[in-house]
Amino acid sequence: MDQRIKLRIEYLRANLKYLNDVELAEYNRLTGQHLTHQQQHQQHTHQQVQETYQADQASNFDLQNSSDGFNKHHKSRPFKKPKNKKKRKKVGFWKKLRRFLLLVLVLMIGFFIYGYHRGKSRAPEGLQTEKFSGQKTPSGATNILILGTDQRDFQTTGDARSDSIMVMQVNAKDNKVKLVSFMRDTLVYQPGVSQYGADTKINVAYNIGEQDNHQGAEYMREVLKKNFDIDIQYYALVNFNSFATVIDSLHPMGVKIDAKFSTIDGQVVKSVDVPDDLNWTPEHQDPIQTIKVGTQRMDGRTLLNYARFRKDDEGDFGRTKRQQQVMQAIMSGVKSPLTLFTGSSALGTIKGVTSTNVSDFFMLTHAPGLALDAAKGIESYTVPENGDWVEALDQYGGSGLLIDFDKYQAKLKNLLG
Repeated sequence: MDQRIKLRIEYLRANLKYLNDVELAEYNRLTGQHLTHQQQHQQHTHQQVQETYQADQASNFDLQNSSDGFNKHHKSRPFKKPKNKKKRKKVGFWKKLRRFLLLVLVLMIGFFIYGYHRGKSRAPEGLQTEKFSGQKTPSGATNILILGTDQRDFQTTGDARSDSIMVMQVNAKDNKVKLVSFMRDTLVYQPGVSQYGADTKINVAYNIGEQDNHQGAEYMREVLKKNFDIDIQYYALVNFNSFATVIDSLHPMGVKIDAKFSTIDGQVVKSVDVPDDLNWTPEHQDPIQTIKVGTQRMDGRTLLNYARFRKDDEGDFGRTKRQQQVMQAIMSGVKSPLTLFTGSSALGTIKGVTSTNVSDFFMLTHAPGLALDAAKGIESYTVPENGDWVEALDQYGGSGLLIDFDKYQAKLKNLLG
């Protein structure tokens, strides 16, 4: 093609938007196209976007930019729109942080459950869950019957009595942990046993129930419901060995406690010789351990002996106070769910060595919250209150405590719901 014709085509193409009818006809004649004025404007816009033009297929040539501003002849190529590449979205800092925290939470739960089941594997042979017809409270809170028995390894449950009788309430609407202790010599009515109304000591109920096909906890529940109108959903039986095992597992460095005793024969004491119950055997009876007054750390054996002592001038009421103090120290020692997490094996040990109908699900889901609530303090109450009783004899001629049941039913209804 003549160079002058090429130059003319280039000129017309560059000014395509402004061509009049004569110039447009000239452009169509030279390029072999048939553009109208409307197509003329569309092609010009397309040309600006792509910065190139599509050569006439019939002429089989193309123009390319050169240093002198002219196009060289090339084989025509069809125009292809660039593919839209999907841009990878950047993950924000907070999203990354959420993912990390979720991963940590999953790992913590996994290790917690693993430690819990590892602790449960320490369950002694023959430990059984007793029949217990528990009832929920109308308020929705959970009441747990805790019985500390004096059973030793060489004894059966039928030989044991309940030295400690407590009802602990958790999951209350006010997020408080409440603990009610019943003095063991309190005279109550026991269905099928009592002959003259409230004529049997409450601590006998467990022993009577155990002799009836191991229903000690269930019979104690019936007695508490009959005399005090308390609804109890769960139970836990703790004997000498299981108590010490639980303490040493949950608090390997010992439980910090301020040991207190009342006067003995009217005299203030700095230390007390207490029965060493865990080391008592038929061959080695009446072993003794000396416990000093004041703040100290106690292992499971020492804490058991401290809680069971009742030979000071406050007698069984003093023992009940110490039992409440021990429960407070044990539970408030767990300051946060993280501490409990590191002791998940100990939590499993509690479940493993204790006869209880508390489920694994309840233990795993409620223990952290219970620990936090208990760390704020436990609201304790004793039935009867100190001196609020009348000395009376039980049906066997033993000394017991006669109380006003209407009064204590009303108080426990307000406290436990």
